[in-house]
Amino acid sequence: MTARRFANPTISDGELESRFAPVFDRIAAGTVDRERNRVLPLEEIGLLKEAGFGALRVPVELGGLGATLRQTFDLLIGLAAADSNLPQALRVHFYLVEELRLNTNAAVKERWLRAIAKGALIGGAVTELGVGAVDRYRTAVTTGQAGLELNGTKYYTTGALYADHLIVAADQDGKRISVIVDAAEPGVSVRDDWDGFGQRLTASGTAEFKHVKVTEDRILGPGYGTEGRMFGTAHVQLILLATLAGIAERAAVDTADWIKARTRTFSHAVADLPRNDPLVQQVLGKLFAASFGARAAVLAAVDELASTLDGRHEEPSQLDASELAAAQAQAVVIDLVLNATTELFEVGGASLTSERLAIDRHWRNARTIASHNPAIFKLRAIGAHELNREGLPYAWSAGVRASKQAGG
Repeated sequence: MTARRFANPTISDGELESRFAPVFDRIAAGTVDRERNRVLPLEEIGLLKEAGFGALRVPVELGGLGATLRQTFDLLIGLAAADSNLPQALRVHFYLVEELRLNTNAAVKERWLRAIAKGALIGGAVTELGVGAVDRYRTAVTTGQAGLELNGTKYYTTGALYADHLIVAADQDGKRISVIVDAAEPGVSVRDDWDGFGQRLTASGTAEFKHVKVTEDRILGPGYGTEGRMFGTAHVQLILLATLAGIAERAAVDTADWIKARTRTFSHAVADLPRNDPLVQQVLGKLFAASFGARAAVLAAVDELASTLDGRHEEPSQLDASELAAAQAQAVVIDLVLNATTELFEVGGASLTSERLAIDRHWRNARTIASHNPAIFKLRAIGAHELNREGLPYAWSAGVRASKQAGG
């Protein structure tokens, strides 16, 4: 299926550039220091909130900017080039905005989209360890003496420390639900205990919920992570891919800046200055080509997802088309970016490994993001789908293997 272009945006690309480019520049200025010293980007999250970044997709009539999906992902790539932790930290927020845009409950839709337009950010608490896979959550909403309450523990709660509210996947009487709780609510605690070697500042830690009060109006439908066809898995995957594209962009620029300033080279080099060395030029050309290719692949898949969100989110064939596009883009983007962030070290010798430069963050961050929803499983699923029309893997939660094909 060929993706379509969509209705005119309510805000122009130029207006968005003017609004957010200075913010991204301020964020980028401190990225290396934050990376070296593990300083959470709390101030930078504040800058994004003040600029209305979280309200990009909120309709204008509800106080948002009314940006298109393509405009939004283009900006997410730009934000990733400034600091790759931030778009990943906002992944669940942007997914939930799309869920709310499609929500048929007018009161719920207006309440939360207006809150987001005023600056509220929403983080996610979905994943559990052990057998806590899809529809097997230990986290539960139960009836206590004081009414409904939420209890449980979630892991890899990306962005939760930066959020005003958390969307929590839970069980209620054997039924999968999503419940929105305030991050500052008594009984809610979030720890920054993510110990990965990359994406260290995404706040992908542990969240605990102990006797957290819940009201009926905070309980939503099953949401992301459920079995069956849904747009959400393509959407959250594409935010990871947009982050990879942004990493490629920054890696190319950082490498070029380093080469331009360098006067030292090797005795067996073919030019006196690295910037004039055709081999160095070739490597740099590959970096910029990888950045271009990654961006193009992401935005092509985003256009397919936009077809889904443009009134076709319940059509099985269109949901399959957007899920397939995201899976194919995943394989393309991962290879481009991992190869680029590895080969960049060919231009500089050991001095390019200096911790002061923190150039290694590009590979570490890219490798960490690429490990999400492993591509080997996606590639097999693509082949099985094309050969035998097997269902695509819409549900990704780790745990006990499902006994049936999701999305079939």
